[in-house]
Amino acid sequence: MPERFVFLKQIFLGVCGLSFGFLASAGVFTVLVSVGLIPRFAGKMHVARKVFALEEAVVLGTICGGFLSVFSEYGHLGGFVLSRQIFGEETVLIWKWIGSTVLILWGFFAGMFVGCLALAIAEMLNSIPIFARRIGFRHGLGVAIAAAALGKLLGSLIYFARGIYLSGM
Repeated sequence: MPERFVFLKQIFLGVCGLSFGFLASAGVFTVLVSVGLIPRFAGKMHVARKVFALEEAVVLGTICGGFLSVFSEYGHLGGFVLSRQIFGEETVLIWKWIGSTVLILWGFFAGMFVGCLALAIAEMLNSIPIFARRIGFRHGLGVAIAAAALGKLLGSLIYFARGIYLSGM
């Protein structure tokens, strides 16, 4: 294959990759805007004057996440820290604790975001009140939602504690 066609192929693949990335991110932002998640967060946190800062944080987080998923070699902070022994002899142990803490916090906040997004979509579709009315559920809707959240938490803890994600069983 001539060198010119290889270059054109790479240009075509780059344009396609950027286009598909823009389409995927536009879909994510469309969902976030249509359910009004960012203004709702701003209202609940009583920072409605800073709603644009929250929107910018979501956009920046999406861009950084997309960049690190494509160019993952630039996100390896652990290799940098471990190769330079920043904390001395205890670098490995300290870095494991730091990494575990960051992963726990990341999972906690990512889970809160996904849960809020799911509830915002359900609320937008009015599915929870309609479901409660249809089955004659009058009192304790908050308890039912909390029970569903705790069940999801327990299921994910079992999933990760038993290592089910490694085998798929």
